[in-house]
Amino acid sequence: MTTVDRGLDAAPPAARGDHPAARPPTGPARRQRRRRGGFTPYALLTPAIIVLGVIVGWPLVQLIVTSFQEFGRAQVFGAPPEWVWFENYADVLTDPVFWAVLVRTILFAGVCVITTMVLGTLIAVMMTRLNKGFRLLLTIGMLLAWAMPPLTSTVVWGWMFDTDYGVINNVLVNAFGLDEYFQHSWLIEPLSFFLVAGVIIVWGAIPFVAFTLYAGLTQVPDEVLEAAQLDGAGGFKRFRLIVFPYLKPIFLITAILQIIWDLKVFTQIFALQDIGGIRALTNTLGVYIYQTSIAGGDFGHGGAIAVITAVLLMSISIYYVRQVTKEEEL
Repeated sequence: MTTVDRGLDAAPPAARGDHPAARPPTGPARRQRRRRGGFTPYALLTPAIIVLGVIVGWPLVQLIVTSFQEFGRAQVFGAPPEWVWFENYADVLTDPVFWAVLVRTILFAGVCVITTMVLGTLIAVMMTRLNKGFRLLLTIGMLLAWAMPPLTSTVVWGWMFDTDYGVINNVLVNAFGLDEYFQHSWLIEPLSFFLVAGVIIVWGAIPFVAFTLYAGLTQVPDEVLEAAQLDGAGGFKRFRLIVFPYLKPIFLITAILQIIWDLKVFTQIFALQDIGGIRALTNTLGVYIYQTSIAGGDFGHGGAIAVITAVLLMSISIYYVRQVTKEEEL
């Protein structure tokens, strides 16, 4: 019996599964295995990189070059541009109008993102509790809202908020007795202008958030939620302690995408300004770049503003890519 025990104890490491070759690779070895493949992955990516370089890279280079030049309407028709280097950036960064537009854009985007995330989350949770018929109707309605072009939705909402014939004023006056809203102009005041713009942007962005979070909610284990409910946890507590940790990566990525999209919003603001808004008091970064370069003919300063905006969006995008990479490595 002793001999048998000694034989077992003397078994080589490979027989007991302790040999290094029997263990799954971890750390650098695992990453090195992932990188194997030779030149083939780079060869497959080369056509896409070339297309991106032509479509995105070359215009970006031209934008940066223009931002270092005095480039106006005369240069558009063939006059040679004059290099001013960082003078355009100095003019932009010392212009109080630019800082007012930047702060206005950040505040407006922040309110829109928070509202979109809250309402989208509530709708996603509601979709998990609706029966199949109502969930289908809600899905179709949100898909129609999501598929509607921004300009079309802005025109429709502009009619609804119209001073003389808008349904919003009509409901407020006739249904709620608020006579002060008789022929009320929603777009003439900057605060109410951004209220209308926020409604349009949030209305179009909620479907994306709701669908994304609903897909994540379907992956939360039911047994974990049932166990928490049996322990006495209410709905909000279950969401905070169980659902949110499960969906934290989805919440983070969705919020970052919303921030990027809302910071560069253009169509809704520009269309509402044409309907009745005051441009000088309601410009956001996207519209301000258009007004400076295309409408104003100052492509040098417009290019500098565009580059500053691109750096801001790129910083957020880099954070987004880092978060996605972290989630893939887990």
